[in-house]
Amino acid sequence: MKELFGSPGKVSGLALRIGQCSFAAASIGIMVSAHGFFNSTAFCYLIASMGLQVLWSFGLACLDLHALRSKRSLQNPVLVSLFVVGDWVTAILSLAAACSSAGVTVLYSKDLNYCTRPPYLPCMKFQLSVALAFISWFLLAVSSLVMFWLLGAV
Repeated sequence: MKELFGSPGKVSGLALRIGQCSFAAASIGIMVSAHGFFNSTAFCYLIASMGLQVLWSFGLACLDLHALRSKRSLQNPVLVSLFVVGDWVTAILSLAAACSSAGVTVLYSKDLNYCTRPPYLPCMKFQLSVALAFISWFLLAVSSLVMFWLLGAV
């Protein structure tokens, strides 16, 4: 099996999973701390999607850590197929949530002028949370492509 950056059971794969989990958790934390986030369904969807991504990425990070400690390979066809499906499902959900939340954030800041009235803090928190969600999605997209590539090499 090929040795690619981000492969399961490798240090680079562990780093990608920790990054995904960290940025998704930070996105959740910042969004939840913003006053009035629950008024928008898109923001609630972002929290749910990032929560799923935290669980998925944390689980695979633990699996990568176990494989590194026990010096086992996670690159067999059944596991890689499971990783591909899980990564693609969470990647699609995360991208949809980040895009919808970004649309609501733009609506608030540009069209409704919600961000020009005090307090300004919720808008900055919405924007930061969405940016972190996109970073988390990007790291997940890298993992998804690597897993898809590995599945083709099996």
